[in-house]
Amino acid sequence: MTESRGLSQQDIFLEMHELCESKADEFALLGYDNISAEDVWKCVSSQYQEIPPVHKVVNDILSLKVTKYMNWLMVNMYKNPDSI
Repeated sequence: MTESRGLSQQDIFLEMHELCESKADEFALLGYDNISAEDVWKCVSSQYQEIPPVHKVVNDILSLKVTKYMNWLMVNMYKNPDSI
């Protein structure tokens, strides 16, 4: 895994895509079938001002809970209903 410094969020997402897919699959097993890897990434990356070290990004993806995702989704829907 490369160091996250100097990479854009899109570059980091490409490296983390498989992990985000795994988390989306986990949510699908819990009955949340409409959550994609891109949705997981948007939720996790929305909390960053700057891109943190890779281990923090990995931890944030793996520890993401459905409740945190749903709270993020609801807040974003209220802020900008057309974005979701």
